Amino acid sequence: MSKEITSRNSDYSKWYNDLVLKAGLADYSAVRGCMVIKPYGFALWENMRDQLDKMFKDTGHVNAYFPLFVPKSLFEAEEKNAEGFAKECAVVTHYRLKADPNKKGSLMVDPEAKLEEELVVRPTSEAIIWNTYKGWIQSYRDLPLLINQWANVVRWEMRTRLFLRTAEFLWQEGHTAHATEQEAVAEAEQMLEVYAEFVEEWMALPVIKGVKTESERFAGAVNTYCIEALMQDGKALQAGTSHFLGQNFAKAFDVKFSDKENKLEYVWATSWGVSTRLIGALVMAHSDDEGLVLPPRIAPLQVVIVPIFKGEEQKAQIDARVGSLVQELKKAGVRVKYDDNDNARPGWKFAEYELKGVPLRLAIGARDLENNSAELARRDTREKMSVSMDGLTDTILQLLDDIQLRMFAKARDYRDAHIIPADTMEDFLRILDGEGGFVSAHWDGTAETEEAIKEKTKATIRCIPLNNPEENGTCIFSGKPSTQRVLFARAY
Repeated sequence: MSKEITSRNSDYSKWYNDLVLKAGLADYSAVRGCMVIKPYGFALWENMRDQLDKMFKDTGHVNAYFPLFVPKSLFEAEEKNAEGFAKECAVVTHYRLKADPNKKGSLMVDPEAKLEEELVVRPTSEAIIWNTYKGWIQSYRDLPLLINQWANVVRWEMRTRLFLRTAEFLWQEGHTAHATEQEAVAEAEQMLEVYAEFVEEWMALPVIKGVKTESERFAGAVNTYCIEALMQDGKALQAGTSHFLGQNFAKAFDVKFSDKENKLEYVWATSWGVSTRLIGALVMAHSDDEGLVLPPRIAPLQVVIVPIFKGEEQKAQIDARVGSLVQELKKAGVRVKYDDNDNARPGWKFAEYELKGVPLRLAIGARDLENNSAELARRDTREKMSVSMDGLTDTILQLLDDIQLRMFAKARDYRDAHIIPADTMEDFLRILDGEGGFVSAHWDGTAETEEAIKEKTKATIRCIPLNNPEENGTCIFSGKPSTQRVLFARAY
């Protein structure tokens, strides 16, 4: 295996960390719980960000930017939101350092530079944004207000894992204001559809759309919609959320508008977001023991071309043929690299690009030129094939589409095979302790039972699927009547 990657079967957690580090996605930093996103990982995030940004703008949203710091009094204004994030907050209390008189070369906090009001480093931006919206919204003509922000947030996590859970991470957060409840609910549902389309169509990762239970909702939300994905170890991962906030934040920050009858009403709100944890989902859902497997639509590199030659004469011949091919591929919108670096042998390059999950690898040697052919290798199936140089760009475009579709189909088949009904706690635990996955089971609808199941099994209700069919049954834990099954899983 390339660069001694731990196998999934022996230690899934270490396999994941090995891939993130050795494939060059991220690194640990000097700040506990924070990560450095390396160029290859950031290129992946940029491709995801750019596509999402286009989808947001296609649905009428615009980008803005709000401060990193939130005055504590504003943060406290919506009580449920403040209470929900209080334990994760980083707080700024002073604004200056000075020389430490007791320790040469060291600095200390200047006690005279204490802030008049403490500042919370944003764990989420509802407070600062809704305080701003109060000055922006007066009339129904100012609505809807459809704003998105690309930013970083800080949540002081005690147990961290690269991309999946870090003290600081990158994300986008949409914050919208509407004249009616129906419009706000429609917005929250629309953005859930945008997320689901992106994750399925671009990340090749199937999701289940649903709503969270009351105890799993975003702090301050009336309803939280979510997309849930399944990783190869049978654990679930929340891939995106969209929240209907009702009038909670409008009332907390006194955001009112004059309607068409000139009556003052509180606005209706939503918020929605996805983060760099999607990169973690991508790694865990598709990759194998040889390295990353990346879907072509968001892979930083879609095709890499490696020359195989002896002597400068052969190299010059290959360069000339590949030069025109690279231009043709770029013109067709393909992200391609010609790796003619002579510091590494072809075999090393093959292993490196396999580790990095490049969807297609093209090897061209002197004999290939004579035969007007090249060797093409797929990363997803590791299949190698000899292809004609004639029409090669079309061949590559067709293969990239096929890889994207096959990756989705493989992940969907795995997910569907791991949605398993359970009618008893014995079955429930047997499934969870076996291959895992989503367990479809009856629940009596109470928070007490939900918490008791979580305490006993470490599984949570991931969602109540949208358009969930009614089915009379008995709660697997309490034995009380139930009208529908919900999806449980252990999760990241």
